[in-house]
Amino acid sequence: MSGIAAQLFEGKDIRFGPIDFEKDPEIESKWTHDASFLRLYDPEPARPMSAAIVKKRYEKLEKDMEDDKDFYHFMIRAREDDRLMGKAMIHRIEWTNGNCAIRLGIGSPDDRRKGFGAQAAHMLLRFAFSELNMFRVSAYIPEYNEGGLALAKKFGFVEEVRRRKSMERDARRWDLIVFGLLKDEWANQASP
Repeated sequence: MSGIAAQLFEGKDIRFGPIDFEKDPEIESKWTHDASFLRLYDPEPARPMSAAIVKKRYEKLEKDMEDDKDFYHFMIRAREDDRLMGKAMIHRIEWTNGNCAIRLGIGSPDDRRKGFGAQAAHMLLRFAFSELNMFRVSAYIPEYNEGGLALAKKFGFVEEVRRRKSMERDARRWDLIVFGLLKDEWANQASP
């Protein structure tokens, strides 16, 4: 198997790993107190959560992932010290059509804008196209998420749908932009 050389779950500075039920709930609980992180990661209303609630969500997430088999969830960890840096997901998988969506977030403001999100996006796309054999990957990004928009463009995503004024944040309406990337478009790119 000399043709299989890529490490699916490792990047230059980060790696994907499972949930650590002892340490991760406390860390992610702190992220839920950062409305800017929650608003970039999730369209749902932001709300702080205790470590106990986060742990219950992890347990449900793992059960749903095993039962439904239509999404994959990864914790983003620093390779150097294994600390939790963020989370990443392939979801909305349509196995018969080869479609899915990705979502990722870097939790601590100190870790943002350092290229970790780009490494995680590259790893998600590699996993979606090479391992899951997806044909098309989507990303749903609010227009106020400048980092997410730049990342989508960096990887060659094409704007496909603009849901005008579909999100409200701080008494202002924002567009939700749906981007798409096809497998052959991904394959024709140089590695970032």
